[in-house]
Amino acid sequence: MNYPAFPLAQGLYDPQNEHDACGVGFVANIKGKRSHAIVDQGLQILKNLTHRGAVGFDPKLGDGAGILIQIPDPFFREELAKQGVVLPPAGQYGVGMVFLPQEPASRFACEYEIERAIKDEGQVLLGWRDVPVDNADLAETARKLEPVIRQVFIGRGAGVTVTDALERKLYIIRKSSGHAIQALRLEHGKEFYVPSMSARTIVYKGMLLAQQVGPYYKDLQDPRVVSALALVHQRFSTNTFPTWELAHPFRMIAHNGEINTLRGNVNWLRARQGAISSPIIGKDLDKIWPLIYPGQSDSASFDNALELLMMAGYSVPHAIMMMIPEAWEAHSRAAARSTSTTRR
Repeated sequence: MNYPAFPLAQGLYDPQNEHDACGVGFVANIKGKRSHAIVDQGLQILKNLTHRGAVGFDPKLGDGAGILIQIPDPFFREELAKQGVVLPPAGQYGVGMVFLPQEPASRFACEYEIERAIKDEGQVLLGWRDVPVDNADLAETARKLEPVIRQVFIGRGAGVTVTDALERKLYIIRKSSGHAIQALRLEHGKEFYVPSMSARTIVYKGMLLAQQVGPYYKDLQDPRVVSALALVHQRFSTNTFPTWELAHPFRMIAHNGEINTLRGNVNWLRARQGAISSPIIGKDLDKIWPLIYPGQSDSASFDNALELLMMAGYSVPHAIMMMIPEAWEAHSRAAARSTSTTRR
């Protein structure tokens, strides 16, 4: 028998809406209750999205997959205590997930620049932690490109009183250290990447298949790792080749699709750089440029631009609408009509 490429239209399903694109999933406890079950459910969603990701010449070589969760404070508190490190209360420290070069000299240089940036920004280096992984099931190509993965713990400085302010300092630390590392022109400097550095969330991702994320990152198997939300992504690479750093989720988003105006968006942002200011970020704004490095994917570029708006004080809905011109124009027109009606 001959079967159609897609099922026939039925109910809410229409085969015309089928596209090759990434798979995205999200699960959350609407009351904000943290549990390991949410993490497990996120990983199960990820496994269910296997068909949405691409596979290379090796059936174990995927375009990338990952999960974003809330920082599991009880877990990290116990793990750091083994090193004699006492973490501050939740919200008063941040965790950076860091991809580092395998080559020792380049790795030490990258760690040094992160520690320098922490000190320069008046924050406190609490310690480092090696992230336990199991790469036995990875494709040979993925293992060759596999970074050394470590977590850096950063306490708030004396001048930082709220978590939002700490988030902005972590943002500047990440950008400042990244620019310094690029300026060093290390032989293996391109292998440095920070998937996340936040006091609220953490990203576990890599050049992995959907079903490899949980087994690869041993932390995700620990019942002490709890979260009230999980954002997962299985990548179908279209405009860039697969790499460890371009797997999703990014720090703010997990994206399904392709932005066809990417080059224009990046150029417009670069053209406006000199006119951008922020009373919240202040002089630290000078430390973030360039905002987008050449070679980043459309999703990574979008994530960087969105992150800047949120660090400048915009709410998530407001920042998202600004990133989507049609939505922002519709909102502006509606606001203008509302104001006009009120005045009449």
